[in-house]
Amino acid sequence: MSNLAEFLVETARRQPERSALRLGPAAIDYAELDELTARAAALLRAEGVRPGDRVALMLPNVPEFVVLYYGILRTGAVVVPLNPLLKTRETDYHLRDSGAVLLFEWHAAPGEGAQGAAAAGVPHVSVEPADFTARLAAHAPHEEVADTAGDDVAVLLYTSGTTGRPKGAALTHHGLRHNTETVAANLERLTSDDVVVGCLPLFHIFGQTCGMNAAVRGGATLVLVPRFDARTVLETIARDRATIFQGVPTMYAALLEQPDLDEGDVAALRMCISGGASLPVEVLHGFERRFGCMILEGFGMSETSPVVTFNHPDRPRKPGSIGTPVRDVEVRLLDEEGKQVAQGEVGELAVRGPNLMKGYWNRPEETAATVPDGWLRTGDLARQDEDGYLYIVDRKKDLIIRGGYNVYPREIEEVLYEHPAVALVAVVGTPDERLGEEVAAAVVLRPGAGATPEELVEFTKERVAAYKYPRHVWVMDALPMGPSGKILKREITAPAS
Repeated sequence: MSNLAEFLVETARRQPERSALRLGPAAIDYAELDELTARAAALLRAEGVRPGDRVALMLPNVPEFVVLYYGILRTGAVVVPLNPLLKTRETDYHLRDSGAVLLFEWHAAPGEGAQGAAAAGVPHVSVEPADFTARLAAHAPHEEVADTAGDDVAVLLYTSGTTGRPKGAALTHHGLRHNTETVAANLERLTSDDVVVGCLPLFHIFGQTCGMNAAVRGGATLVLVPRFDARTVLETIARDRATIFQGVPTMYAALLEQPDLDEGDVAALRMCISGGASLPVEVLHGFERRFGCMILEGFGMSETSPVVTFNHPDRPRKPGSIGTPVRDVEVRLLDEEGKQVAQGEVGELAVRGPNLMKGYWNRPEETAATVPDGWLRTGDLARQDEDGYLYIVDRKKDLIIRGGYNVYPREIEEVLYEHPAVALVAVVGTPDERLGEEVAAAVVLRPGAGATPEELVEFTKERVAAYKYPRHVWVMDALPMGPSGKILKREITAPAS
């Protein structure tokens, strides 16, 4: 059996009374979760959903997301997770592009799922807890799990659309099972004693594989946090004695800024994991000093289910590195001609392994461009040290070429993070008639801290080569962020000087 939903069935059989999900004081054990997903499968079949159909979910981190996710998989259908904040035209586009036959939307979602579904001509179901529970109770559990093939699509995950319209990465049952198993058994080493904080969006692949699916595979408890708030997360860690926290760099920066923390409240934490973007070394060290828990950084993307590399718990950890490839995954660093670069040189990170997507949904040309020879081009520039550890230098498209010199924004960001007044920073290129591009930096200061743009320019100038330091620095109240907390550089524009 290759169906991803089998992980839930196996865990429920092994430990039916162990806690599977928590949201505030409410809890669901594995036997209940298994039964609810079987009832959801029956509901879906009654709605006419068949194997291979796409079913969209626009829900926050609530138990109903988990129930529907596994219910859809049990029927052999394909899950299409969508951001609950999507507006009408965005929802319409995703539903049409995926060919979804049904949309489930959270009753209190701030987005416009119902309007988008109407525009696309797709049936819409508003999910309200009491009503949804009653609807499930009206259906006898359909306990059978569809016998899917390993290369059948399980999840259609839309990329963020940084270049053009979002594309659906078709993730297979085998790819997701393999990556989930690797995360649960080899990286997080989850057991039924573990409590995982689920504040990463479940509609995003990081929260989905490394949080929800890995917790289910390992028999751990997933504590759901519908919306990230640093204080709420710390209170959740303390209340539920959480052992695993997963976040993106901006979340760690926010946790680090929380005042009046009682370090005893987070004493149960045994592992913190960072992904989604490069974690500034200063943030890593600051967090570890204050919280007393090591952060292990990895690298992944929607197209790779997602984990590619990791700082493995049984190997030395190198701050600033994304670690080494996970089980059965290969990586190469390639030049512009597709040839492998010498050790220590910078090249584009390419990936091959069982975790790769089947392709972009109905986009054969874009699939061929991204995976021309079995190796997926990530668009990330990296180097590898003598021990095989990889370091992301920057996104290929974020590279700044100033007067013919390459400037990697991450290097400049690392320097600015060393300034005691800086909380968040994004270095971007701005058009320049003489040099082609100029280096610029948008900065958010720590609460109560002060620093002028001129001071920050001078601070960086003293620490990097003359062609690298930012000529334009400006202070913002906040940086634009995506649904997972990743800084959106494409939405940052320098103020008119």
